Amino acid sequence: QEKLRIAVLVSQAALSFIRGITYTVPEEVKRSGFEICPNELESIVEGHNARKLKLHGGVEGIGKKLSTSLTDGILASEERLILRRQTYGVNKFTESPTKGFWLLVWEAMQDTTLMILAVCALVSLVVGIATEGWPLGAHDGLGISASILLVVLVTATSDYRQSLQFKDLDKEKKKIAVQVTRNGYRQKVSIFELLPGDIVHLSIGDQVPADGLFISGYSLAINESSLTGESEPVNVSVENPFLLSGTKVQDGSCKMLVTTVGMRTQWGKLMATLSEGGDDETPLQVKLNGVATIIGKIGLFFAVITFAVLVQGLISKKMSTGSEWNWSGDDALELLEYFAIAVTIVVVAVPEGLPLAVTLSLAFAMKKMMNDKALVRHLAACETMGSATTICSDKTGTLTTNHMTVVKACVCGKVKEIGSSAFCSDVPDRVVDLILRSIFNNTGGDVVVNKDEKVEILGSPTEAALLEFGLFLGGDFTTARRATKLVKVEPFNSEKKRMGVTLEMPDGSYQAHTKGASEIVLDACDKTLNSSGEVVALDGESAGRLKETIEGFANEALRTLCFAYKDIDGDGFSPEDSVPFGGYTLIGIVGIKDPVRPGVKESVTVCRSAGIAVRMVTGDNINTAKAIARECGILTVDGVAIEGPEFRMKNEEELQELIPKLQVMARSSPMDKHMLVRHLRTTFNDVVAVTGDGTNDAPALHEADIGLAMGISGTEVVAKESADVIILDDNFSTIATVAKWGRSVYVNIQKFVQFQLTVNVVALVVNFSSACLTGNAPLTAVQLLWVNMIMDTLGALALATEPPTDELMKKPPVGRTGNFISNVMWRNILGQAAYQFSVLWYLVTSGEAIFDLGGGHDSDSSELILNTILFNTFVFCQVFNEISSREMEKINVFEGILDNYVFVGVLSSTVAFQFVIVEFLGALASTHSLTSKQWAATVVLGFLGMPVAALVKMIPVGGK
Repeated sequence: QEKLRIAVLVSQAALSFIRGITYTVPEEVKRSGFEICPNELESIVEGHNARKLKLHGGVEGIGKKLSTSLTDGILASEERLILRRQTYGVNKFTESPTKGFWLLVWEAMQDTTLMILAVCALVSLVVGIATEGWPLGAHDGLGISASILLVVLVTATSDYRQSLQFKDLDKEKKKIAVQVTRNGYRQKVSIFELLPGDIVHLSIGDQVPADGLFISGYSLAINESSLTGESEPVNVSVENPFLLSGTKVQDGSCKMLVTTVGMRTQWGKLMATLSEGGDDETPLQVKLNGVATIIGKIGLFFAVITFAVLVQGLISKKMSTGSEWNWSGDDALELLEYFAIAVTIVVVAVPEGLPLAVTLSLAFAMKKMMNDKALVRHLAACETMGSATTICSDKTGTLTTNHMTVVKACVCGKVKEIGSSAFCSDVPDRVVDLILRSIFNNTGGDVVVNKDEKVEILGSPTEAALLEFGLFLGGDFTTARRATKLVKVEPFNSEKKRMGVTLEMPDGSYQAHTKGASEIVLDACDKTLNSSGEVVALDGESAGRLKETIEGFANEALRTLCFAYKDIDGDGFSPEDSVPFGGYTLIGIVGIKDPVRPGVKESVTVCRSAGIAVRMVTGDNINTAKAIARECGILTVDGVAIEGPEFRMKNEEELQELIPKLQVMARSSPMDKHMLVRHLRTTFNDVVAVTGDGTNDAPALHEADIGLAMGISGTEVVAKESADVIILDDNFSTIATVAKWGRSVYVNIQKFVQFQLTVNVVALVVNFSSACLTGNAPLTAVQLLWVNMIMDTLGALALATEPPTDELMKKPPVGRTGNFISNVMWRNILGQAAYQFSVLWYLVTSGEAIFDLGGGHDSDSSELILNTILFNTFVFCQVFNEISSREMEKINVFEGILDNYVFVGVLSSTVAFQFVIVEFLGALASTHSLTSKQWAATVVLGFLGMPVAALVKMIPVGGK
């Protein structure tokens, strides 16, 4: 990326040098009513060309040439906006095209397993035609080829549908609204509707939505690492006004003039060169690919042994007749036949359905989770969430509603309820003026009049609550802002836990205002206001009373904030100096109510019963945090609540003892949260999910196994970028639902693997033992492909799409170290395999006598009927085993079966297709039609696997 950027800038610098710095406006741009073309704007901002910017009259000059006002934004009708779009383009990036269906078919054919099967089909055709001639000898080979084709088409169709689904999800991910001023009104517009000339408002955590120029702002630091790889933030100001799309606001706030959008921005050009890759394989897919490889190798080993045994038998026979040096064409054909049997065993062994099952299950879960208000950005998060053992949750907006209101205030030493009109009656006017000056100037929010002529408050929920309080006191935002001049602003951040401004008063003196975490601001005060509004020293007694007030507010689950001011001595003070912190006069304390979300307590209880520990990590006062944690059911009697600074000072030994009991961390900084997550993951081997809604949460979201970002209120782009799952309704209950779906994915794939391995083990052992003892394999390649591949695909579809049940949240999580194939699964696999093998082996050895196939049939015909009975029994064993696999431990496997239409549909179509294969596709599948008694016997033998499975489930197993 960096090399590409340098190359672009060098070439632009060279062109700029060749052309000089004269500029002529193109005719088509003039006709549209503008005086600067998109290419010129692009070269100014992207090339950081201060010389050209000066030539055009600086930022103001560019604004005029774009026909925009730096205060009121674009003043234009819809027709003029269309003209602006046509001239300068839209703020959209060219997307890499979705893979076509036939390309996915081609990719599906690259599968190693299918290549092995294609070789098998070729060998089978050669052997078949050589031994039996055309067309009879080609049936097996053509059958295998048809089966391969079917699998390729099913896989490609599944991938194609999934890619379309991901495209829809991707659109959802990119929906971002930005704050702009247009037609004199501050309003939210979609990032895709931005146009050159728009005035955009940026604050901490925002992603710069287009290339542009800095108009005004405070302490603006931009992280350009996404473009340049440099982690050091760049300070942007009037002297260095260039802002690039795709970078992030690390500190401060500003107004920006948009100059270049879409594919003309540097970010757009990068996007064009880097086609976005899809998701990597998930950990479970990697694990299952490993399982498939091992099983394939075992199959290959059995195949080689089988081939060796059969060849050794042939050589022994020839040696006994003394013709070991005399080989005929018949002997060669017999060797080819043996090779075909060995290849068939490989066909049986390779479990192609495993990766397909994961994909189907994840795609199904992702679609359903979208309905449950959770947007999964990375596939792996879906399954990882099922293993989560700890959730570290934010408080504001996740456990609480994020609809904040000031309900109590302590001013001039008196605590008052907000809401009564008598609030200001005994508060001196001077103090009310001070409160209003502090609220309206020391804020990151804004009070605007919208298109409908209604007053609208913009900003974070906390800022909005304070501004609403100011309006309630009778203040006028615009008047208060005009009365003084903002000289310096230090925006709120999670490290300092306060915000400060320096104001120039009408008389030329300076005044500093600060607000923030109660204890921190109170510690910076040495004076307060008495009941008459006079400034008095803050003695120990007064400080104690104020601390009791803060504690009282916090115990009522209110967030507390302190306001303070300081008159600055003009001598030696420069407006460039940072806002002082110390020697303040306390104006007042406010208590902000943020109600707990309905349903949170129940969700916490569900998580706890599922073995998932829920911890609250917040920047709030410890008493507020404890009160809300109790209300949510997070803080229990034996739980520990601690403050971030105290947590930071603990050594490794103390942390080892503290963390298991830690339930609440208050006054935490981003690095405290990061440290907690790191310890949980490394020292305690927990699988950690972290919720976050702002820039300050990005380090912890990145460190966690699963990052959960809130999708509506207060979520900044930085948090969304670092998250794996976006909770679209900001509700903690949805997090519990995500955990349930994650477990469902894991368990469904376990069910499928149990079913799959039973099929493979039985088919492998039956063919291997039969080949070694009788010299031929009773199940042909086509029959095995039907059982192995079609039932794999259908089995994956049936078992991988089972919806989650509440039972899932009553078991402990798998965690990081749990075995995927558990002891319970091995018990079920071996028990079922033992039954199926016993039945099939009994049929191989005694089937002819049981079904009286000797009389009235020649030996070839009776062998074909017996093999068909064997095949039919085997298939029905799998059909009923599929039903048994719906539950790994419960005896009742029929509960809710009719609600799962996919499962019922798969079973019905399997049985119907089996009937067609046996009765009508004899030549292709090497089967013979069966009598009604033979059909009944095979179905009953298959059905008996269900009571056997129920009995096996009663056998207790230890461990996981």
